[in-house]
Amino acid sequence: MLEKCNICPHNCNVNRTKGETGRCKATEKVKIALYSVHDFEEPCISGTKGSGTVFFSNCNLNCIYCQNYEISQLGKGKEITIEELAQIFLIQQEKKVENINLVTPTSYAIQIIEAIKIARQKGLIIPIIYNTNGYEKLETIKLLKGYVDIYLPDLKYAQNDLGKRFSKIDNYFEIATKAIKEMIKQVGTPKLNEKGIITKGVIIRHLVLPNQIENSKIILKWIKDNLSKDIFISVMAQYFPTYKAKNIQELNRKLTKEEWKEIENFVEQLEFENGYIQELGEHEEEYVPKWEYNE
Repeated sequence: MLEKCNICPHNCNVNRTKGETGRCKATEKVKIALYSVHDFEEPCISGTKGSGTVFFSNCNLNCIYCQNYEISQLGKGKEITIEELAQIFLIQQEKKVENINLVTPTSYAIQIIEAIKIARQKGLIIPIIYNTNGYEKLETIKLLKGYVDIYLPDLKYAQNDLGKRFSKIDNYFEIATKAIKEMIKQVGTPKLNEKGIITKGVIIRHLVLPNQIENSKIILKWIKDNLSKDIFISVMAQYFPTYKAKNIQELNRKLTKEEWKEIENFVEQLEFENGYIQELGEHEEEYVPKWEYNE
C-alpha cells in the first residue's frame, strides 16, 4: 500500500518506499514527535493513571490554526522502526496507563497495524485509541477493525468551504461523517468499566472556532439527528490563535463569552445524554464533565 499510497482521501499515489512524499509528507518510516503519559484527556480516557499518548509527526490536513503545527505541519520528530513503535506501546503499558492513544495516526495506519500485531504477541492488552482529525478513507478504517478499540475522531466542519479555507481540503464533511459511521459500526458507542474508563467505542470531538458558531450548530445537530442517542460528544472551547491563524482576521482571537454561551445553550437544547464540554478560558487539559454516562 505504501508503494502507491492511497491510505487517506488525498490518494496521492506516491511510492513512499522510494522516499516519495505526498500531501502529508510522510515516508515509509514511522515518525513520532514524542510519547508520554497524558493526564488531561477526557476523564473517561485519562482516568487516574493517564493515557499513553504517542504523537505522530505530519498530518493529512493543513489547518492554519493547528496548536501542534511544529509536529503536524513542520514535521518535527524522529524516525523509528515498526518494531520500536511496538516497544513504545509496551513501555507505555508498563507505566500502568489506561490505554495507548495514537495522536494523528492516519499517515501511518498500515505501520501501526503491524506494530499492534507485534506488541500483542509480546503482551499488549490495554485498549488502543485512534485519535484522528476525521479526514479518513473508509477502506483504511475498515483495515483497522480488530486493532482499534476506541475511535476519537474530530468532526471539524459541516461547511466544506471552511474546510477548504482553514485546512486546505475538499469534501471534509461527507468524508468524515462516512468514516465516523464506520467507526461506530465497528466498536459501537462507548462502554465504560466499573471505574468509568472507556474500554470500547467512539467519542466525537468538536472544536468551536470564533465567528463560526453556525458551523458548530450544524455539526451538533447532525450528530443528534443521525447517530445513536448513546453517542458521546466532546465540545471544546480551547481554541486560541496560533500558527497562520494569528494573521487571519476571523480567526485571530479566542471565543467570546457570548459565542460560548450560545453553544452551551444549543447543546443543552439538543439534550445530549453523554459527553463533555469545556469551560471557556480553560486550557485544553482541563475537561469538565457535563453529563453522566447513561447506563
